[in-house]
Amino acid sequence: MIIFQYKEGRLRERDSLLEALPFSQSKYSEECPVVSVTGAGGKTSLIREMAREYADGGGRVIVTTTTHIMKEDLPWFLTEPSEECMDRLLQKYGQVWVGLPSGQGKMQSLPPEFLPCIWRRNVPVLIEADGARRLPLKVPAGHEPVILPETTHVLSVYGLDALGKRLDEVCFRPELAAVLLKKDGTQRVTEEDIAFLASSERAGRKGCPGDAGYTVVLNKADSKRLRRSALAICRMLEGRGIRDVIVSAKDGPDPEPGTTHGSWISGEEER
Repeated sequence: MIIFQYKEGRLRERDSLLEALPFSQSKYSEECPVVSVTGAGGKTSLIREMAREYADGGGRVIVTTTTHIMKEDLPWFLTEPSEECMDRLLQKYGQVWVGLPSGQGKMQSLPPEFLPCIWRRNVPVLIEADGARRLPLKVPAGHEPVILPETTHVLSVYGLDALGKRLDEVCFRPELAAVLLKKDGTQRVTEEDIAFLASSERAGRKGCPGDAGYTVVLNKADSKRLRRSALAICRMLEGRGIRDVIVSAKDGPDPEPGTTHGSWISGEEER
């Protein structure tokens, strides 16, 4: 995964996801972040990368959900929650993904009485707090997202592969999105649409605690064209008062002739 941080009107490549996130220094402090990840377009992949970076860096991290998350066939997944088992997995692997068993190969939210056991570990906690049926965009219903009051930071995720496609094909709850965006479900998703949703109190910022940090994550900037779009969205968000924006792209061969993965600066160079 290639990570860019929006700063001073530019996208600057960072060495890691945690380096780019505004709460990254918390991994060295006594107050560890509780991060709720909402939206669509790659939430679990984002959480997986953060957890890996914490563990590979010698830290420890707990991952859980307030809705549902896929259970993977990995030794640090725990579906019979106990403090003893959590501590053993944290010690051995640096991470533990914990929830109750659910149907269709998923884990579901923990009982409320077990949550104090997590907070007592005093390690970063990553929470998948929303569901989107693997679509790149979402507008939440009245009961969504499920953000715990202990949350210190919200990451609101969007898949740039939604751009140029019909709203009703790429958005979970497209009827709600159509009302917010004042457009028909058959119309195409634009950069302005994503910026609007990410800054809206009825969409991306819905349920975000008043004292929590808020960061927008634009996933799947896997081509020169999509990186230009990501930069345009970043600038629109800045105009709406949102300056913490992360852009991610796949790590691998250049997706278009002439595209490079170096420090991508301002967009002027791309014209």
